[in-house]
Amino acid sequence: MERLRVSAFLVSLFVVVSAIFIFGQSGSPSAQPSAVPAQSGPSQPGTAASNPIPANAPHMSKQTRFEIIRDFETQLVYARAAFPMGTKGLKLKDGVITPDGEELRQALAVYGPAVKAGDPAHISYVRIKDDHIHFEINGGPVHRKKWYQHIEIAGSNAGMTPGGGNDPQANPHGSFLDVYFDRYVPELTAQQMRDLLFPVLDFNAKNKEQAYLDTVPPNVKEAILEHHVLVGMNQEMVIHAKGKPPKKVRERDGETEYEEWIYGDPPADVDFVRLVGDEVVRVETMKVGGQKVVRTEKEVILEKPENKEAKQEERPANAPSLRRPGEDSDDVAKPANGAAPMPPVPPPDLPQPSGGPGEIVTASR
Repeated sequence: MERLRVSAFLVSLFVVVSAIFIFGQSGSPSAQPSAVPAQSGPSQPGTAASNPIPANAPHMSKQTRFEIIRDFETQLVYARAAFPMGTKGLKLKDGVITPDGEELRQALAVYGPAVKAGDPAHISYVRIKDDHIHFEINGGPVHRKKWYQHIEIAGSNAGMTPGGGNDPQANPHGSFLDVYFDRYVPELTAQQMRDLLFPVLDFNAKNKEQAYLDTVPPNVKEAILEHHVLVGMNQEMVIHAKGKPPKKVRERDGETEYEEWIYGDPPADVDFVRLVGDEVVRVETMKVGGQKVVRTEKEVILEKPENKEAKQEERPANAPSLRRPGEDSDDVAKPANGAAPMPPVPPPDLPQPSGGPGEIVTASR
């Protein structure tokens, strides 16, 4: 009898264990699909290739146009490139930004920056055209009037009265970005659009500092995070690394003028950062123990604009001139003392002009 009870107990225990094992196996597949949506989210920056737009994608539908405009208009993002102010905006096609390099630096110098790399930017207007999408940044290059500002009211005894009045933002300081496609604007999702815009606009940065660090070389990024100044940095990098300098000293070393930015106070370490123009040329650190560490060798090389002197273009031989016949050109050699050559003296047998300008002198016979 006792054996039967033990056998029955073992059988029941085996059945329970088998049921638990089978239930666990059958429950695991059902749990797997629920974990898939948790991993499928917006793609990380720079992963545009993981979700490419098909080459045979159809034209963008009307519904998608509304969704893109609604999703991107009025968004706050961070700039990954500098935008020149006014009608000289940026063009993006196949991940390539134009203008770039020296051309972009000249546009920024002439028109001024509307947005710098790392600064927050506001997408104020989106327009989808045939082969590109137009994004206006920080109000765009042209001020857009409201519909009621185009209305004028005329009275019986009064003149025309504009409905908008004076607007202090009549001269906007914004810019724009045009994203071009090969033939037409294809059907795409909002995330695919963000991936295309990533070389210029960052939708994932949480603050200005994070957005700026993504635009600098890796060694500069590491130095900024460690609050360390490298020889070759520019002023903006130094400010991101150490903050605004508590003290500034302007000095002259021969013919070279420089600024010394001083960080720290004794008994802590004191850093003397020397800048010539916009570049760090020397970093001197006075340690607490009295040790002095000086670094002058370049530790980072940044792309610099070409130093273009005022070059005179070669004039063709028959170029038009405002000089009168007989006047010397600028190419005629002058004496070393800088004095202009004396005008030619007529021979003595010819009559000398005695009248003023415009008078006719005749020779007597």
